[in-house]
Amino acid sequence: MFAYPLLLILLVIPAGVFIWVWQGKGAGHQVAIPVDGGRHPRRRIRSALLAFTASLPALLLAVTVLLLAGPQQLSEPKTKKKLTNIQFALDVSGSMTAPFGEGNRYDAAMSAINDFINYREGDAFGLTVFGDHFLHWIRLTSDPSAFGYATAFLGPRRLPVWFRGGTKIGMALEECLKLLIEREKGDRLIILVSDGYSADLGGGRDAEVAAKLAANEVTVYAIHVAPGAAPPQLLTISGRTGGEVFAAGDPEALATIFKRIDEMQKTGIEKIAAESMDNFKPFALAGTATLGLFLLSLTGLRYTPW
Repeated sequence: MFAYPLLLILLVIPAGVFIWVWQGKGAGHQVAIPVDGGRHPRRRIRSALLAFTASLPALLLAVTVLLLAGPQQLSEPKTKKKLTNIQFALDVSGSMTAPFGEGNRYDAAMSAINDFINYREGDAFGLTVFGDHFLHWIRLTSDPSAFGYATAFLGPRRLPVWFRGGTKIGMALEECLKLLIEREKGDRLIILVSDGYSADLGGGRDAEVAAKLAANEVTVYAIHVAPGAAPPQLLTISGRTGGEVFAAGDPEALATIFKRIDEMQKTGIEKIAAESMDNFKPFALAGTATLGLFLLSLTGLRYTPW
């Protein structure tokens, strides 16, 4: 297989030279000299050796043509990690400042998110915070270094009162959906971390949001970081999108839940088709060997008629 196969037509030139040499017209031993008319024995082995060395330039020219034609080969099929687009929807309402382990719910959630990112290398991550309003703090990126600097800036106490006054999970999920559908490749996943009842999922609104998410193949995992059971609306959304709802009563349970999500949402492996790649090495070696033989022959292997 060659990148420029039309150049192979030029092989007729070295082929013609090769034939001309082996027909006895180019080996350099048809020399007439004034000697006696005696008959001399024909040395076939030496004649063949001389013809071979005389044809080496033609072989070298043929190798050059092959190199110019761009020899190609198919690479071995490879595999790569299938991308997962993960958007975190983090509740930053005032109730997230409630004690949770040695810190508060918000600090524990951000710590668990950063740990999760560390053992999910290769995926794309984004961060949306919400209360009564939302903010896409980090858009989906394969470079999650910004997460490490987000904790200090997004604490509920640092956000304005009008932003963190309530908990609108429905709004947050729909806004995360808008980001995820912009990504053409990879799985789509939302990890929701909240501690309250949503003000905008009543009256069948949860089913509507779940239908939108499912239609766009977005899976939702919801983590409830507060005492008691998670709101039933979260069960509807996660169940209809193929996800699950978890309740975390302490930071250790929260960390365990993230590891559980990692196990449930296994990284996929996809095959990459073989690609064409240059294959100059065997032809270059053949050319080098041919040139070496020809140069060696010039050191003394030549025809003399006596």
